[in-house]
Amino acid sequence: MSAHAFPTDGLDACPYWPVFGPPQVMFVRGRGTELWDDQGRRYLDFLCGLAVTSLGHAHPAVAAAIATQAETLLHVSNFFANPVATETAVMLDDLLGGGGQVFFCNSGAEANEAAFKLARKFGGRGRHVVVSALGSFHGRTLAALAATGQPTKHEPFQPMPEGFRHVPFGDLDALAGAVDGSVAAVLIEPVQGEGGVVPAPAGYLEGIRELCDERGALMILDEVQTGLGRTGRWFGFEHADVRPDAVCLAKALGNGMPIGACWARRDVAAVLQPGDHGSTYSGTPIATSAARAVLAEMQRIDAPALARSSGDQLRRALEATPGVTGVRGLGLLLAAELDGHDSREAAAGCLARGLVVNNVTPTALRFAPPLTVSDDEIDEAAAILKEVLA
Repeated sequence: MSAHAFPTDGLDACPYWPVFGPPQVMFVRGRGTELWDDQGRRYLDFLCGLAVTSLGHAHPAVAAAIATQAETLLHVSNFFANPVATETAVMLDDLLGGGGQVFFCNSGAEANEAAFKLARKFGGRGRHVVVSALGSFHGRTLAALAATGQPTKHEPFQPMPEGFRHVPFGDLDALAGAVDGSVAAVLIEPVQGEGGVVPAPAGYLEGIRELCDERGALMILDEVQTGLGRTGRWFGFEHADVRPDAVCLAKALGNGMPIGACWARRDVAAVLQPGDHGSTYSGTPIATSAARAVLAEMQRIDAPALARSSGDQLRRALEATPGVTGVRGLGLLLAAELDGHDSREAAAGCLARGLVVNNVTPTALRFAPPLTVSDDEIDEAAAILKEVLA
């Protein structure tokens, strides 16, 4: 089978489980915002593997860190410490304001799973429910899927794990009605990414914090898609005047290297004892070497400031595009609402012209380019979208 066989021959020839649909393109190389397929064709990546490659593809500092670590120490058991994970945890804690501890894992779903167990142990017997929002997305494992507020995603896998409750996003009255004595935590996204790139309304996160304090529940922020500069702040919750009890991270943390993390206040994390949770690859040196390089580079370039300035330019360019009726989101996590266009067809049209985006709702396209995207690349992407919608 040739390297190009299965994307064009469909799922019957594909060696993967058919959970992602037929592959449309086979990418073989990337640099910055650019990708090239196996036919040598160039693309602009305005999806970043779903907000993962925030420093762009093949970033030299991240690549060098991985290569050096691969020649030094790939992995040791968590029975022992390693300096790379320790330094990375300290860097994350500093970014989150200090006073916390970190659990490393391999993905956003695993970070959320760790948070669920933490919340149940903190809440104690009889206080185990996690309340999240309709339209949310928290991962594909069974518990993370149960927390996800999209019933159609639950249906094929019923019965869902018990202990999850959903309320309308942005509705503090509904949340107050749901947070009773059985609730251990409220889990919320500052911006619902998979739900359509919908930011939390003004005052919502502050209201959740007040409610959690009043009723003794943990406030957990799912920052898997919004964390590390993507929204124009280091974390999406920083657009509000709140301090969460726990924060879940992944995606941009490794810039393509699989890694997740769950940070919690030290007094909250203290309820866990040896053996309560774990992962073979928690804090493995090869993954944390990438994360350490990512965090250092993001601080060096002031990634949130780049997201704000480039996000403003991208928003203006999208708003000026005929066929776009509105733009929502924060920083460089934006959705363009389309007028009279099917977003799936529009995304396919963009891909055919060399622009990678995705249809986040039936009527909207999601844009999440690298935080290092250039002005010229934004203009080029906007020109492609204009051509598609013309």
